Amino acid sequence: MAVGASASAQEFWAGALGYFGRYVWNYGEPVFDRDWDVLLVFDACRVDIMDEVARSGEYDVLDSFDADRDVMDSVASRSPEWIAKTFDPDEWGDELAETAYVTANLHSRDIPDPDRVGLVDEVWKYGWDDDFGVVPPRTMTDRAIDVMREHDPDRLIVHYMQPHLPFRSLIDDHPEWFNFKRGLDNPTPSEFKTLWRRLRDGEVDHDTVWDAYVDNLRWAMDEVEILEENLDADSVVITADHANAMGEWWCYGHQSTAPLRAMKRVPWVEFSATDEETYDPEIAVEDTQLSEREYEDRLRHLGYL
Repeated sequence: MAVGASASAQEFWAGALGYFGRYVWNYGEPVFDRDWDVLLVFDACRVDIMDEVARSGEYDVLDSFDADRDVMDSVASRSPEWIAKTFDPDEWGDELAETAYVTANLHSRDIPDPDRVGLVDEVWKYGWDDDFGVVPPRTMTDRAIDVMREHDPDRLIVHYMQPHLPFRSLIDDHPEWFNFKRGLDNPTPSEFKTLWRRLRDGEVDHDTVWDAYVDNLRWAMDEVEILEENLDADSVVITADHANAMGEWWCYGHQSTAPLRAMKRVPWVEFSATDEETYDPEIAVEDTQLSEREYEDRLRHLGYL
């Protein structure tokens, strides 16, 4: 089967699974059903890449990580679905009123009623790094520490974009995998295909994607030691809003709401933190307004459009 025909068939198949996952079998456990003070959401983190990083012995908080035990099934296969469900004011109104949400994820615009949330800090509006095409983890760490110290919320959700695309280790050598060009002389996007579709179509091998995916998780995990020493919280949890398929059931990334374990099973790693004030945040909140075009451009950098 030619690549074009195969890709079209795969898109149709993923769409059909997405319909099934949305309307027939939509399972998962809400995060507000569990006890935690701070939730570190590492966007699109698979359990097995967390397991590989844990086995490396680089991070103390992962010393006892068990890939069969320290997991949960997310309520979502994609970020918009997770945000809409997690911030549902009819279901979680009391909890949301006492929660601060610091986010690098642009789908915070899908929060049903932001006024019902104690605090919403959309870092993607002012903390964006054009070189990486994403909000870097350190910027999120800065904002998390500052919000906790300044506002002392009962609960804090910090939504990092890593290990989601773009993968930092591939950006310099393959910018075309993560970027597109648009400007006054080229008002429409150039041809652009996400890395997951390139994997599907055989344009990049599995090991290249896997290694870069793991490295992007390390990019986020490198922040944990700072958070341990600069947040006051009995229970800090590392989890994810969803994961990514890498060929399971002929699915790639998280292109639909398919109810696949590869997309819905996520880590659940618990530790405690004490603010020893060993770090001073450098990034302050800014009142920045983006045009709809700028918003869509950033979604494309992340592979959503």
